[in-house]
Amino acid sequence: MGRKTVYLDNKKVTINLFCMRLCYSCDIFVMAFYRQNEESFLEGNVKAFEHFGGVPHKLIFDNARVAVKEGFGAHAKPQARYQALSAHYAFKMEFCNPSKGNEKGLVENLVGWIRRNILVPVPKVKDIDELNQILMTNCLKYRSHQIRGHEQTVGQMYEIDKSLLYSLPKYVFDSSKSISVNVDEYSTVRFDRNNYSVPVKYAGKNVSIKAYGNILIIFYRGQEIAKHNRSYGSNKTTYKLEHYIDILEQKPRAVFNAKPVKDHVKQELLEWGQTLPGGARDMVKILRLCVDYGSDKLLEIKKQIPAGVTPTIDLIRSYLIEQSTPVKSAQKIIDTVNVEEVDLSIYDRQYGVAQ
Repeated sequence: MGRKTVYLDNKKVTINLFCMRLCYSCDIFVMAFYRQNEESFLEGNVKAFEHFGGVPHKLIFDNARVAVKEGFGAHAKPQARYQALSAHYAFKMEFCNPSKGNEKGLVENLVGWIRRNILVPVPKVKDIDELNQILMTNCLKYRSHQIRGHEQTVGQMYEIDKSLLYSLPKYVFDSSKSISVNVDEYSTVRFDRNNYSVPVKYAGKNVSIKAYGNILIIFYRGQEIAKHNRSYGSNKTTYKLEHYIDILEQKPRAVFNAKPVKDHVKQELLEWGQTLPGGARDMVKILRLCVDYGSDKLLEIKKQIPAGVTPTIDLIRSYLIEQSTPVKSAQKIIDTVNVEEVDLSIYDRQYGVAQ
């Protein structure tokens, strides 16, 4: 893995790059993670196999603790989870000796290539998912590249590589760290020193958590009920506004002081909500619209309402209703219908013309 500084949502963050490369074709796979932990390492392997469309017969890796429990090189003892991954995908594990980067030179060179060619200038993206989309686009683009000294492109040689890979198994290896916990009275669950919200109706229920490198998914009786970006740090609480709308509708007076509201709703929107005729109850309705349409859309509507006009929920909703099909378009459709001309003289001949 390599490291690089990027901007996620205008915040300077150091991310970790999981890199894998096929030896013959030099085809590449790169994925960004928040941390160099076991979940990220295992997930990176799984995603790489899916990208290559198969599994190499042998994987050469360094001696990082995410893969090696003790020892090094030929004497290395793999971590239990990495050994399980190897058994699931049927590849042979091989580890480098200490300070022997030349034993995996293709990957060492790849880390430098990614830094120079994709991550310069420093990317400014919304989140790590957007960054990974950029990385994946460049991985696919690399298949059109022709390495000096080779007669074929990376993509052409990759097709030969792919024909020799083991087939992917029917079931994907679960790379997550999984636990079961009870939802507390604040409708949150705790995992790895941080808290995450779930819909309030699950308070007191026992749920399952699956934590991957970048995301955390919560299930109740096999059904996904919440999904969050994973937090790394200590004692942070990640709320989702939609998880608390139902309880706010029952207790609207708490709307302006509720932590999930303060964390997700812009101050301008809160101040606007205080001017609504229905007060706190109308503010809760605004939050429901905010979940459906986004706060930026509502703030755009705020600017469109003429000065001096008292905003109401019905007025705001009227701005959200999409305009119906213009009459001109409907007329155009009618004009395309061919109507045959009728010969009315036949009636004159049959019934006679009135004198």
